[in-house]
This record gives sequence, C-alpha cells and structure tokens, in this order.
Amino acid sequence: MFDHVVFGVSDYEASKAFFLKALEPIGLAIFSEDQLGVELSADGKSSLCIRKGGEKSGHLHLAFTANNRQQVEAFYRAALEAGAEDNGAPGLRPNYTGQYYAAFVIGPDGHNIEVVYHE
Repeated sequence: MFDHVVFGVSDYEASKAFFLKALEPIGLAIFSEDQLGVELSADGKSSLCIRKGGEKSGHLHLAFTANNRQQVEAFYRAALEAGAEDNGAPGLRPNYTGQYYAAFVIGPDGHNIEVVYHE
C-alpha cells in the first residue's frame, strides 16, 4: 500500500486550508511543514504531501478511508464548506459493491477527492 502521496498545487495556502478542513473528519492533521510544503497524516505512517511552488499536478483521484458513514458525511459537509464542488453526495454505490458508501467532491485544483467506508 502507499506510504505517501505527493503533489503540487496552484495555490498552496488555499489547498492547505481546503485539505485541512475537508479531511479533519477522518483525522488528518498537519504532521510536518517546511519550505517544501505540508505533510498531513492521521497516523504518522501514511501521509498526503502538498507541495508549494510546484506545477499543478494532472488530474488526481484521491480516495481516503473512513471508519464509518458519519465520517463520510462529515467530510462531505466540511469539503463543501471549504469551497469544494459537489461530485457525488454521500451514499451507497451499488455499481461498485453493495457495501461501498462514499462521497465525492472536486477540490481547488480540480482533483476528485473521495472518502469511502467499506461496510
């Protein structure tokens, strides 16, 4: 599995604020920050690294694991409050599996951000 994911953003401060707010419901917070950017983690083992001053990455689909439906719903609300565009309200996705509960938003650089709970 992944240890970390690193990508550049077009507006570092806006992206940092967005990801902090949107992913707080699943426990992500600043693990470290330096001249390169910020590293967000919930467990100190795997992380999401947002880089400043870099070129905007191509289209990404980032999917994060939730522990329950409430975290999926809290992510969705927080992401919309942080300025995301709706890309799929919380709900079961029977076309994936009968137990795939997820929500999708479009983040600041057009990336598809998902939080999913596998029931």
